[in-house]
Amino acid sequence: EPSSPFQKYVRRGDIAEGPGVNDMKGGLVIMVAALRAMKAAGTLKDADITIVLTGDEERAGRPLSVSRAELIKAAKASDLALEFEGLAQENGKDMASIARRSATDWTLKVTAKSGHSSGIFNESVGYGAAYELARIVDGFRREAREVNATFNVGYMASGVSASANATDTGAVASGKTNIIPAEAIARGDLRTLSNAQTESIRAKMRAVVAQPLAGAEASIAFEDGYPAMAPSEASRKLLVTLNEVNRDLGLEAMPELDPLKRGAGDIGFVGDIVPGLIGFGAAGQGAHAPGETMELKSLDRQTKRAALFMSRMAKP
Repeated sequence: EPSSPFQKYVRRGDIAEGPGVNDMKGGLVIMVAALRAMKAAGTLKDADITIVLTGDEERAGRPLSVSRAELIKAAKASDLALEFEGLAQENGKDMASIARRSATDWTLKVTAKSGHSSGIFNESVGYGAAYELARIVDGFRREAREVNATFNVGYMASGVSASANATDTGAVASGKTNIIPAEAIARGDLRTLSNAQTESIRAKMRAVVAQPLAGAEASIAFEDGYPAMAPSEASRKLLVTLNEVNRDLGLEAMPELDPLKRGAGDIGFVGDIVPGLIGFGAAGQGAHAPGETMELKSLDRQTKRAALFMSRMAKP
């Protein structure tokens, strides 16, 4: 952001430091360089490649069905998708990704009977909004968990009144120790490995919400966000071809990265349409934060990988 003190590009040997150098300016450089290499080698003329650039991934326009319409349209006319986000590494080893988890948000709101605190727990008043909020959130933990899925509570508040602040960075609540809270709110996210799993966990969360304590009512709303790209055999076959490219380039084979180690991304919008590979961008550290770096040497090998892989897929 313009208000950030992190505004300068600095090179230190083979490391570049600057805003977005890894995520994802490095990937854009690799994309262009790979296409230039294909043109020089004569393989671009046989290829049918559509490039979709979305400059607003971290703050996508709403509704997403409109802001990602061109991306989805391109996927429907294609055989596969490649995402040029950063190259994942583990212990210095390049890793390949065939899946990304989703990222969606949820909002939980609770209302309850209020009154003097001396009356809490009795039949006429009930338990108040705070206990109901706590019951629901802990119910999520106990009853909605599934393998490869996470749901976080970003913030929560309760009082005589409670609401999210204007910037959705927290909540504002007011009350007194001797007044039963009448309102409560919690906001969080949900990350899943498949869109079917998203619906499964949402159903479990709704079931927890639908069993209120006496004197309370609650509702949960889910917002559209980034869909999941589930792992598939079709994407694994693409990884086999990529590792054939690695072999021919004299590079090590790239193991499959655990999808829990990557966040959501735009390829999720097309994951149910075409198979794909993720991570053709540059290697680096500290994405989205001051001090973000890119390993300049990764530009060379990633460009070679992308150019040769796209050439082979264009004309197997």
